[in-house]
Amino acid sequence: MAKRKILKPRLGIALVVAAALMVAAIAASGTPAEGKRNGRLVRGAGTTMLEGGTGAPSFTPVITKVAFQWRARAGHFECLALAPSAKAGSPGSGNFDTNAMYVTGPITAADVNRHTAVLKGMATVTGLGAGSDRPFTATVTRGGPGATLVLEVSGLTFREILLEGQFRF
Repeated sequence: MAKRKILKPRLGIALVVAAALMVAAIAASGTPAEGKRNGRLVRGAGTTMLEGGTGAPSFTPVITKVAFQWRARAGHFECLALAPSAKAGSPGSGNFDTNAMYVTGPITAADVNRHTAVLKGMATVTGLGAGSDRPFTATVTRGGPGATLVLEVSGLTFREILLEGQFRF
């Protein structure tokens, strides 16, 4: 009888300790739900259009293909800018067939505030603003078509509107 009285409390304590260890292990694993609550899960991909295209005087339209992801403390950013090789009004002027710029690199920091995420990192840039180890900042608003992306890299600022895709965080 004395053994049973001692065994029950020890079994209860062992179960409580095991449950606590399991909860601690799950919390430390960084589940997607935990990452979302703490603003550590940021991702998006889609097609954007540059506001004003190339600017004056030609205002050539520019379409970009953008993709990014950030989870916990690591991520990556990709942005390919395409422009038509034919002049406006001529055959083929609606074909976005010229690689005007490509930005690729790791995201090293992210700051999320309600509807906006600011992603920072170092990129390799080809085409316009070409160079290695170029710091970049991408500020994105959450949502689908109509959401925005402002990319600052190589001393240039590009304001983009999402046409297709989704930015989530």
